[in-house]
Amino acid sequence: MGNVLLSDEGVGVRVVERLMETRRFPPHVRIVDGGTTAMKGLLPLVEEADHLIVVDALNGHGPAGSIYRYTGADFRKNVPKKISAHEIGFLECLAIAEVNDRSPASVVVIGVKPKDMTTASMSLSPEIEALLDPIGDMVCGELAALGAGPIPPPEGE
Repeated sequence: MGNVLLSDEGVGVRVVERLMETRRFPPHVRIVDGGTTAMKGLLPLVEEADHLIVVDALNGHGPAGSIYRYTGADFRKNVPKKISAHEIGFLECLAIAEVNDRSPASVVVIGVKPKDMTTASMSLSPEIEALLDPIGDMVCGELAALGAGPIPPPEGE
């Protein structure tokens, strides 16, 4: 999730782009750019997922570039300070999916404390840009724990 027009606010989208450029996944794994999707667009994604991994900018404790991992329950209890409109929409989607008895079996939120979210720029700050591959590795580790990690490229690639 994120807004690529506001520098580090787009970290989640940039991680998704990097994963799609550099990795292959089993057919049942969907890598989705949630962008700034409103609840109407986000709720079906949440309700259709067996397991959900979200990457977003979060204003947690620590310096810019700090990386946080929350389970869905942890995230609902300890939501870091809201820094973008889609965070509340995501929490509401989790709650509605639960009420509809269509919650994913597991939810993991990987958050990154941004350095700059006020500059109108489609580029991440260098500090956050340097984290794209490590965060992508975290996502792949979460998928591997679910038995759905990246698959090797076909021979000859």
